[in-house]
Amino acid sequence: MPAPAYLSPPFLPLHHPATSTSAHLLSGGRNHRSRPRHMSGTANEASPFGVRKDMLLRIPTRPQHMLCRKSSSHNTINVMACGYTLPGPVLLKAKVGDGDGDGGDDLLLASRRHAVLGVARVLFAAANERCLRCVNQAALGRSVTGTFCGDLLVGAMAHSWRVLMQGLTSLMFLCARADEYVRPPPSPLVLTAHDKPAAHPQQVHISTVGSNNMRISWVTDDRKAPSVVEYGKSRGNYTVSTTGDHATYRYFFYKSGAIHHVTIGPLAPSTTYHYRCGKAGDEFTLKTPPASLPIELVVIGDLGQTGWTASTLSHIGGADYDMLLLPGDLSYADTQQPLWDSFGRLVQPLASARPWMVTEGNHEVEALPVVGFAPFVAYNARWRMPHEESGSASNLYYSFDMAGGAAHVVMLGSYTEFEQGSEQYAWLERDLAGVDRRKTPWLLVLLHAPWYNTNQAHQGEGEAMRAAMETLLYEARVDVVFSGHVHAYERFTRIYDNEADSRGPMFITIGDGGNREGLALKFLKDHKSAHLSMFREASFGHGRLRIVNETSAVWTWHRNDDEYATVRDEVWLESLATPKLSMATTGRHDEEL
Repeated sequence: MPAPAYLSPPFLPLHHPATSTSAHLLSGGRNHRSRPRHMSGTANEASPFGVRKDMLLRIPTRPQHMLCRKSSSHNTINVMACGYTLPGPVLLKAKVGDGDGDGGDDLLLASRRHAVLGVARVLFAAANERCLRCVNQAALGRSVTGTFCGDLLVGAMAHSWRVLMQGLTSLMFLCARADEYVRPPPSPLVLTAHDKPAAHPQQVHISTVGSNNMRISWVTDDRKAPSVVEYGKSRGNYTVSTTGDHATYRYFFYKSGAIHHVTIGPLAPSTTYHYRCGKAGDEFTLKTPPASLPIELVVIGDLGQTGWTASTLSHIGGADYDMLLLPGDLSYADTQQPLWDSFGRLVQPLASARPWMVTEGNHEVEALPVVGFAPFVAYNARWRMPHEESGSASNLYYSFDMAGGAAHVVMLGSYTEFEQGSEQYAWLERDLAGVDRRKTPWLLVLLHAPWYNTNQAHQGEGEAMRAAMETLLYEARVDVVFSGHVHAYERFTRIYDNEADSRGPMFITIGDGGNREGLALKFLKDHKSAHLSMFREASFGHGRLRIVNETSAVWTWHRNDDEYATVRDEVWLESLATPKLSMATTGRHDEEL
């Protein structure tokens, strides 16, 4: 039966009808705006983010939060956006020390800072416990029986929790105005609750570690639950038991459950294992990736936890694959820590069965510099990746091999230092230099903010990173660069330095997993890179890369058409490690939207 004609509804309903009111309140119930979230510069450059010491800045109405850092070579503050929304104008004073120990890096609110923070903290503390209870009850699809909340108040309390948290964080950031892009209406959140015993494992996900090991990660509300994984090749028959570690973190008044990480192995390739976490709860099943080609990868970005997310995950699970790659923006918690827990429960059915390899996006930053919250606290605690095994000092960038070394995947960090002379730049040089293309014919790179983008949303936000690192990727003959951030799909031809080049990577933006901010609908027909863009469409969906052999791979993009996942774009690639370097040939696609 042919697929129906595609229509773009404004949103999908929630899984639990009873949660519609509170879930919509949590999602904001209004259009979200997109602005640049990753820029850096000094006061001597064209960038508006360079801030000399003792300079007063007036933050415009409804800008985005920014993460500030001091440049190593100038008395300036470089700023990276985190992607949240401020309620209105705030006056800040930036002061940077001269390096003599007298000043240091200070970010001072101009007036009434202590009073406002004090009141906000008191209000937050008073409402926090009850609001968290309401959020969880809303996710369960039930009202709270008692004296303080019913169906309507569940939504009100949950919404007040969100407003207080975002209001508090709004005081902490420098920001700058940029051209605004108005997104279509957002989709309501899908809240996935946990109503099992405290020792019952939840949010289970797996990742690869080395050539034949897996890391099993999960959370328990019981912080004393054991960090143990039992596993074997048949159901209920666990022949091996391995112990790992666990940790917790705090974010204001939120304290996470115990976050467990256990590395199991050595495991046989292309083999199904059954395992149980913490000697309690359900049995899970995973399949290890193959030790040679072919291998099939799912690629999704900007996933979130909405009705569209659920649709994308359903389509992914409808066909087998070996590994999932995610170039940033996972939960869209945006400082609302219970949403990290809800996201982990939502993706558990897929993430517990196949390795999920992720890198960070702007929505993972969650930094509050004034009150001492470092960036990426929740992300680093929950999604531990094999950075140490690849010689990286940071969980924000790393690499790994797959298919017995036939493919090498590099995960870069768009929101940590990447300039020449930075740790990430030096690590990338070493990592790429260690790849022998005679043994590793496929080289893939993932990052969040795209280097090439003809959509009106997020224009130019990856330019600084492109200028710093593109030559390294070109000289290493990287085959494909995947990115997210822009909530649409776009595939470019092979490019180097803004020109078509058969020896350059193919650039693909796939930030359309199902986020709560909606799609970025407007592509610029007169953009300077428009002639390099082979296919673009603003629809939710996911991509699949099947590496067939040492020379050939096929990429397909699957659009969400109701219950169908329709292939809208297909292209065959030839490895740049092969003697013949040729342009990829385009396959199926219809009209561009």
